[in-house]
Amino acid sequence: MIVLASQSASRRALLSAAQVPFEALSPGVDEEAAKEALRADGLDARALADALAELKALKVSRRVPGGLVLGCDQTLSLAGGIGDGEERGEMIDKAVDRADAERILKLLSGRVHHLHSAAVIALNGEAIWRHVERVRMTVRPLSDAFIQSYLDADWEELRWCVGCYRIEGPGVQIFSKVEGSQFAIQGLPLLPLLDFLRVRGVLAA
Repeated sequence: MIVLASQSASRRALLSAAQVPFEALSPGVDEEAAKEALRADGLDARALADALAELKALKVSRRVPGGLVLGCDQTLSLAGGIGDGEERGEMIDKAVDRADAERILKLLSGRVHHLHSAAVIALNGEAIWRHVERVRMTVRPLSDAFIQSYLDADWEELRWCVGCYRIEGPGVQIFSKVEGSQFAIQGLPLLPLLDFLRVRGVLAA
């Protein structure tokens, strides 16, 4: 069994569907304060996702000696700059309110952004495994009318989602192309995680 340092419904659903035995505990991390501090240190989007995932894993790991603790996080950044590998484009956060959600969707409209899905496993207060997966996502041009109807239909769910979309729901409608794992978009680099759990004997090889 592993311990998921998250109460995310989508991550719990992914682990349950994959038949990974787990229990979920809240990490009790002030994510916004941690994110601002890490950004002040100059971390790019990929490194930020990794650092936040590690922070959550380590915090819960100290409470469960001997347990494998999984911490996860996601960040979004606009593509651009020096080639497709540039990760220092503008980062996108969760919307603070509906007006901010409209702004974010207009910002993403017709553009490419990168989603970074990070997972870190901690044991006895030490990180022992980590993986960050990147997905390249192209948002089609979105009309103002579509944005309004989209938010009307799903705002209570979207308000908790970075980038204002749920790929497993109506959010799939905003994309023209997705290059990468849907598991990563939903919150976990699941296939690399399953490989690690087989090596550790948590899952049958």
